[in-house]
Amino acid sequence: MRMENLILVSIDDHVVEPRDMFDRHVPERWRARAPKVVMDDRGIERWVFEGQVSTSAGLNAVVSWPREEWGMDPTTFAEMRPGAYDIHERVRDMNRNGVLASMCFPSFVGFSNRFFQESPDRDLALVMTQAYNDWLIDEWCGSYPERFIPMAIPPVWDPQALAAELRRVARKGARAITMPELPHVQGLPSYNNLDHWDPFFRAAVEEQVVVCLHIGQGLAAIRMPDDALFDRLMLVSQVSTIAAVDLMWGPVLRTYPDLKIAWSEAGIGWIPFFLDRCDRYYLHHMGSRHDFGGKLPSEVFREHSLACFISDPTSLKLRHEIGIDNIAWECDYPHSDSIWPGAPEAVHADLVAAGCTDEEINKILWENSCRFFRWDPFERTPREEATVGALRAKATDVDTAIRGKAEWRKLYAARA
Repeated sequence: MRMENLILVSIDDHVVEPRDMFDRHVPERWRARAPKVVMDDRGIERWVFEGQVSTSAGLNAVVSWPREEWGMDPTTFAEMRPGAYDIHERVRDMNRNGVLASMCFPSFVGFSNRFFQESPDRDLALVMTQAYNDWLIDEWCGSYPERFIPMAIPPVWDPQALAAELRRVARKGARAITMPELPHVQGLPSYNNLDHWDPFFRAAVEEQVVVCLHIGQGLAAIRMPDDALFDRLMLVSQVSTIAAVDLMWGPVLRTYPDLKIAWSEAGIGWIPFFLDRCDRYYLHHMGSRHDFGGKLPSEVFREHSLACFISDPTSLKLRHEIGIDNIAWECDYPHSDSIWPGAPEAVHADLVAAGCTDEEINKILWENSCRFFRWDPFERTPREEATVGALRAKATDVDTAIRGKAEWRKLYAARA
């Protein structure tokens, strides 16, 4: 398949929430207490809510920066490429990168909404969680419904409120909800406790909403030396295996056979080893002491799972051991891991090197994601207009120059 004929659907990108996101979605009586972006005495913009302060407005939004400026440094909006927080510029950047559709994870609230979970006023936190979801679904995704797969953040602290919010956002079009990889890390019962989590899992199944487990929240389960650099933690950050063990060997997947789990930004290289290990352990050690319904653990995993990669060239050679229907692609814009504006060239090279057929390429790059999240890519976009070549033809004026933080500040001031 020629690179310009690829269709790209990314199921892991990120939104840097704009300053005005709550203005139109918080009821009048609560509006004065909504989160606000505040610049501190060091010139760093952060979200502030009821005395809580987020890490940064634009954590790791470094796309188009020179590599020597990359890092986890907090930034202001002025230092970011506008596509990080401006929906119209985001779509232009997607066109330049040949990406048809995107599913965006949150930034300042955390991948599992821990920011609002830690609020002392849980009733107010629920109002803000609902307002966040309304903004993400109605404004961010709703501005270009043909380009975005809507997802929601959860009020994780209350299983009944969580189930109710899931059902509410599903009616609004949400296809996914982002949940903790390891709930115990943030002071919640583990997923083994179905007395606690049953309302949520039941709602997810009934509403056909995918449960996304994004890497990062579970990093606290890894104990590193006190003097270890953060880079070392990122290199061993694959805690998806721990989450997968909890779900597979606990009661969740047996109890909810139609539950769908997306392993977000987790890569795919861990899966062959993990499945081999699970099957051997089950056959060699467990015998009849664990009930997988007459199936191997690997079969159960594949029935429930979708995992995505940015660039896993070696793992793609094991695509059939992983499960060709269980692999999807992600761009991770605007993080440092993302490939912009050359994602089509990069992923095409990886797929060709792995010997993928045209049928396999389509499955990996868009068919598996669209089936899993029940999203029709051609409902509003004719297929011939959805390709890398067609989208890039719309974006010949998009500036792809590498610019440092100082230069972005000058451009921001000029626009203002």
